[in-house]
Amino acid sequence: MKHFFAHIRVNILRGLLAIIPLLFCITAILLLYDLIDKQVMKFLSQFVDIRQIPGMGILLLLACLYLIGMIFSNVLGRQIFRIIDLVTERIPIIKAIYAVGKQISDTLSMTDPQKQAFKKAVLVDAFNGNGWLLGFVTGNLKDQKGESLLKVFVPTAPHPLTGIIFIVKPAQTMDCGWTVEEALKTIVSVGIISPADFRNIS
Repeated sequence: MKHFFAHIRVNILRGLLAIIPLLFCITAILLLYDLIDKQVMKFLSQFVDIRQIPGMGILLLLACLYLIGMIFSNVLGRQIFRIIDLVTERIPIIKAIYAVGKQISDTLSMTDPQKQAFKKAVLVDAFNGNGWLLGFVTGNLKDQKGESLLKVFVPTAPHPLTGIIFIVKPAQTMDCGWTVEEALKTIVSVGIISPADFRNIS
């Protein structure tokens, strides 16, 4: 009888673990529909008589974001952004709010090849060989003797917007062979989602 109940308990747990990803997907879809799709269609209905088609609001939003991205990816768009930056810096409250939004935007674009804020993912020796921290090289500098140093940002899991800046010698880091995207996924998922091993470690 004990084995029977153990068998039931194990399979119930397996079933629960199997449907968790599906529940996450359903919840995300419902949230997108309630928070974005409905609100976009409601806004548009104030100006035009538009049929309520599920998903249409999200498609229209994506199309608008695509057009905005195309506009601001050229020289004229970047000039407009510079003007917006200059204007917001002169308004105290708006300046603080805009700065937070810009920080989030910059963090989300860390993997953009055009910006390359994160050069590569590395392991930092922060415990004298007794442990390593996963971080990102953000640049380099030189000390008073002219020796090269690395600036390494180590995010606090699972929030990649916060962390610690380490100034270390290249010898205090190891190249784990992960891409920036793989390292970010590892941090955001608190290590649950990560490559199976280190590649080309040196």
